[in-house]
Formats: sequence, structure tokens, C-alpha cells
Amino acid sequence: MARTFLTLAVLLTLAILLTIAVGFWSFFLQDLHWKKDIFIVHFYLGLGTILGILLVHCLIFTYFLGTGRWVKEVGLAYNLPDHDLPKTTRELKRQTFPPALFSMLFAIAAGAAGAGAQLQAWPWYVHAALAILTLLVNLWAFQVEYRCLSVNANVIQAVLDEVDRIRQAMGLNPNAEALAENSTFVKDSKAN
Repeated sequence: MARTFLTLAVLLTLAILLTIAVGFWSFFLQDLHWKKDIFIVHFYLGLGTILGILLVHCLIFTYFLGTGRWVKEVGLAYNLPDHDLPKTTRELKRQTFPPALFSMLFAIAAGAAGAGAQLQAWPWYVHAALAILTLLVNLWAFQVEYRCLSVNANVIQAVLDEVDRIRQAMGLNPNAEALAENSTFVKDSKAN
């Protein structure tokens, strides 16, 4: 997940930068015909970028909710102590959510300010300032989220290792072998 997120974060950063650049180009362009065309490009870039920001940060929300729940359930099933791995996933989720939420809120605010600037109800510099703040807040959030994703991957691996240790102590097959046997059983039962 960390590599996928890193790719998405780089693409979103480039999209934010491109949207800001096209916005300034549109604003300072003198030719009215081209100004309208460049503005439309800025509008759609901004809309797509905002949707991308919402998508990526919601993906992070969902990932941490899902993996946190998985670690909790496995911890309950195998009597893992709560103070170690399940607690770590909860702390990672708590560290990740505020930056992700602020990133989404700033993106929405920048889009709303853009609509206000287009209608000439708000000054253009409010939109520009919020766009730059959106970039900065997203860079901060990407850093926090990537660090937490990396730690979470280690937690998941530690849970799998602990489950294998417990299963071995109980005289059971390792988790990977049990899953392979289960998939073979499911295939055989579907064939009949």
C-alpha cells in the first residue's frame, strides 16, 4: 500500500501544482479569448484535483479502518495483548486522520473560493491563498500518511508472525499452509 500511496501522492502533488500554475496563467493572461479557454482548463483541473484529493485521503481512512479492525479481530482470536499491536494501529489511525481531513477541507475550501472568485463575490487572492495552503497541507498529510502506512505494514507483518508462532505452539499448520488447504477445500467443494 505504501508504494501505491506514494505514486498517488506524487501524482496529486503534480496535479495541485499544475492547477495552481494554470490558474495563475489564466488570471494574468490578457487575451480575453484565450483567457476563457485557459480558465476552463483550470476549472476542470481543479475539479479533478479536488476529487483526487478526496479519493486518496478517503482511501487512507478506509485502509486504516480496515487494517485496524483486522488487527483487533486477529488479536481477539489469538489472545494477543492489546497494549502492543492493536494499540499501535489505533494510534496510527489517530495520527493519520487529522492531516487527511484537513487536506480534504482545504481542497474543498479552495474550490469554493474559486467559485466565489469566478462570480467576483470574493477576492481572487483568497482563492489563490487557499490553493497554496491546500498544497502545503497535502504535502504535510502525505508525509504523515506515508510514515504511518510504513509502520502499519510492519505491524501487520508482526501480527502474521505472532499468529504463526502461536499456531506452531498449538501444533497447527502455519497460517499460509492453512489458507492454502482452505482454498483447496473450497475449490473441491465447488467442483462437487
